[in-house]
Amino acid sequence: MATTDFGSVDEYIASFPEDVQEILQRVRQTIRAVVPDAGEKISYQMPTFTLDGKNLVHFSGWKKHISIYPIPPLDDVPAKEIEPYKSGEGTLKFPLNKPIPYDLIGRLAEAFLASRTQ
Repeated sequence: MATTDFGSVDEYIASFPEDVQEILQRVRQTIRAVVPDAGEKISYQMPTFTLDGKNLVHFSGWKKHISIYPIPPLDDVPAKEIEPYKSGEGTLKFPLNKPIPYDLIGRLAEAFLASRTQ
């Protein structure tokens, strides 16, 4: 990933190897399925979903993992489920050498959405 000034989420994803692109696209689709009216933009040089003009969730690709930021309020997602993925206070890291838990990512997206609509 040499470019650091991405103009779109598509451009960001295209900067990764094909196998990682597939994962990033599936993360994108998983979040989009939960929040179909969300906007997309690049913020902090990573893909960002927005809701009502405000950042909702960021995701990013790295050499050995993908990340989701921040960690949402966890009413519907048990903390023990995300514990293996926590890295720091507000980051979840999903290793690329293990199956990506897309169902968990979908439930995290639901938690992000619920936190905004309360």
